[in-house]
Amino acid sequence: MIEHLGIVEILGLAGSVSLLAGWRLYLCVLATGLAMHFGVLPLPEHLKALQVLANPWVMGVAGLAAFLEFFADKVIWLDTVWDTIHTAIRPLGGALLTLAVVDPSDPATQAIAFILGGGASLLAHGGKASARAVVNTSPEPFSNIAVSTLEDVATTGLLYLAYTNPVTAGIVALVLLVLAVALMVVAWRVLRRIFLRVQPEPVAPLPAGGP
Repeated sequence: MIEHLGIVEILGLAGSVSLLAGWRLYLCVLATGLAMHFGVLPLPEHLKALQVLANPWVMGVAGLAAFLEFFADKVIWLDTVWDTIHTAIRPLGGALLTLAVVDPSDPATQAIAFILGGGASLLAHGGKASARAVVNTSPEPFSNIAVSTLEDVATTGLLYLAYTNPVTAGIVALVLLVLAVALMVVAWRVLRRIFLRVQPEPVAPLPAGGP
């Protein structure tokens, strides 16, 4: 039960969920709703309004959106369009999920949790979108499908780990944070090399006196 967790474990769990929301927001919403519905993730009294995530209709919509995302994320360049659309949606969703996990004692802590949760989701989203932009430069579609499937499996496994073993959730959050930063750095370097390679060679000017 989350009320019995220490502050480090709670922050680690919140960090893990918010970072994973930057990869698969709808899957995280669905999983969190199911965790609340079955009592794995009970909310503190002052955040009972977020129990709406356990509403069957909300879980149904989240499940449908996760289903659509599963296929959209595996089509080359459609995944980039999907990521672009969700640049604002994922950070907001990650921030709300952070509030669903953290049990703050004052409004200032709530605000900090909301901002940090959204920032973590945005960072994870940036790493994912950057990596997929590099993968999409490959002419064959199989690498795109393989990377997307790996993200599905990793998100599901890490969510389960975060909820069932909150002690390790902080380590998971740190690993995801480092991975997101590394993906953005590597993707930037690769895309920069590709851009410089495709630039046309400058044309030498003709002599002033003509041929």
